[in-house]
Amino acid sequence: MERRMKEVIRYLGYGNHAVEAQTLEMIESSLLELEEKTSAKSFYRIFDIEREADEKVTIGIMHIESRNLSKNLKGCEKAVLFGATLGAGADRLMQYYSLTDMGKTVILQACAAAMLEEYCDECQDEIADAAAKDGYFIRPRFSPGYGDFDIRHQKALINMLELPKRIGLTLTDACMMVPTKSVTAVIGLSKEKISCHRHGCEVCTKIDCQYRRN
Repeated sequence: MERRMKEVIRYLGYGNHAVEAQTLEMIESSLLELEEKTSAKSFYRIFDIEREADEKVTIGIMHIESRNLSKNLKGCEKAVLFGATLGAGADRLMQYYSLTDMGKTVILQACAAAMLEEYCDECQDEIADAAAKDGYFIRPRFSPGYGDFDIRHQKALINMLELPKRIGLTLTDACMMVPTKSVTAVIGLSKEKISCHRHGCEVCTKIDCQYRRN
């Protein structure tokens, strides 16, 4: 089974349970619809990192107090600020089905999440290749709202990247991204080569999570 399909099934919470043929067909049709309606875009910039204390880092003009992010960026001289979106088409498609078929909407949500993750992985590979030319290695991407990295840093990150102009990504007063199937993240750049885990499940200690990747 292809990776994207496996990811959708994981997002739907099936775990190791068998998936009904009808659901598999709906996943396949949903992925096709999303591919027709979405237009993935991304943008990133590289900034210097300054450390003020063990749990405080400054990236460009963004001052962050986060033990988790600081640990993720240990040994890094620079950081990539990154944003990506599937575009408004995914939101419109899910809104349409939310009025007619909630089951389909749930599957579309999972499909869009898997597609966005796959797209971000592709972008990360491109960033890694570009960084390698300057002798840098990347660290795992780390998004606002993860751990103790305050979600309110979304605003500064989006403004620093000019994402409304670059890829049409905006933020509500409640720090919700529009379009909803969007991601912002910090990716550390270090001269030290270490293993870069692309996905969270490999390093997460919550082994009983129903969404855990095997």
